[in-house]
Amino acid sequence: MQFKVLAVASSVFALAACGGGEKKAADSAGAMAAAPSADMAAPAAGGAMAAGAVAAAPITGTTHEVKMIGDEKGYRFEPAAITIKEGDGIKFVTVKGGPHNVAIDPASAGASAAQLTANMPESTGELTGKMLVTDGDAWTMSFGKIAAGTYTAICTPHQAMNMIMKITVQ
Repeated sequence: MQFKVLAVASSVFALAACGGGEKKAADSAGAMAAAPSADMAAPAAGGAMAAGAVAAAPITGTTHEVKMIGDEKGYRFEPAAITIKEGDGIKFVTVKGGPHNVAIDPASAGASAAQLTANMPESTGELTGKMLVTDGDAWTMSFGKIAAGTYTAICTPHQAMNMIMKITVQ
């Protein structure tokens, strides 16, 4: 009997300690002001863009395929360098060793940073594409309205293993 009372009392104290208490209205309002809602961050499908926002440019040329691989040879993009034309797209396909993603190095993005970000569907942040978890997952990015130059693409989960590629836009 004493064990049951002790167990119940311990459970009550543990639950009370885990409860976060009530949030003050001012705290909630401050948090809402600090983080824009999803409908403020991006337009609804078919909706108008916010002033100053950059619209995604479609692929108007060839879509090239780049494989993302992690195996006994290391982590890499294949090919490690590619030359494309403005308006082309790149389809990144996870072959093995995920998760993988594609992020454009801000140092190489220059004046094209906003357009590159806009051209990244399902972006997880500025200049960062969607995380691909399962072998066979694919993600396609447009290089429409991107200035000629060389851009560095990085797989952020495997950056320390030198999973980097060069994309030259003509």
